[in-house]
Amino acid sequence: MASITLPWLDSPKDFPTTGQALLEPAGLLAASDHLTVDWLLQSYPRGIFPWYSPGEPVLWWSTNPRAVLYVEEFKLHRSLLKAIRKQAADPSREIRLNHAFEATIRACAGHPRAGQQGTWITEHIIQAYLDLHRLGHAHSIEHWHNGALVGGLYCVAFGRMVFGESMFARETDASKVAFAYFVSWLKRQNVRIIDCQQATHHLLSLGARLLERKVFEEEMAHSISMSALNWEPCTLAWTNDPT
Repeated sequence: MASITLPWLDSPKDFPTTGQALLEPAGLLAASDHLTVDWLLQSYPRGIFPWYSPGEPVLWWSTNPRAVLYVEEFKLHRSLLKAIRKQAADPSREIRLNHAFEATIRACAGHPRAGQQGTWITEHIIQAYLDLHRLGHAHSIEHWHNGALVGGLYCVAFGRMVFGESMFARETDASKVAFAYFVSWLKRQNVRIIDCQQATHHLLSLGARLLERKVFEEEMAHSISMSALNWEPCTLAWTNDPT
């Protein structure tokens, strides 16, 4: 296999343009020794995200095409709607926003992505995103049952641009229900698009589609330029059909 030459970054201000990302591995852009909140503040508004395994340098990506979900195109399948209606009738369940960010990201770290050995959410990543949360740019959507956190997801946001990160479930459909309510909440906040980074069968089944990098970056820039959402901790109202 041919060796890969990547730009090695010493500063978060040194990110190359996304058009320099490799075709193989698709979207790999650069590497660095460090991952702190300063790197995340510089990377996300450029459409660049970190993804690497323990023991590797920090790898930075700009995938092309980019998987996105337009909130108006979200597909609420019959099976998920059935689960929502059942859980909405249970007074011991709640969908909360930003009540337990650290618990959520640590739970996601314990649930590796499909096909991946171990987690990519290392302690360094957790600490960087905790700092990003304290600055108001990382958020959790949580599914609670009898006072216990049973599912949810976390994301990054700048302006009205939302970057989906990872999700977990300790009960059947717990994260899917939380995501459906999150999409409904975003729609009411005039959010247009969620970045999904990479296409999966599950995301495509929910209505996600692929955008060329240039189109994605145009959409992203427009959404970032809009006024920021109100991410104050709250409990989302249950409804039988969150669309």
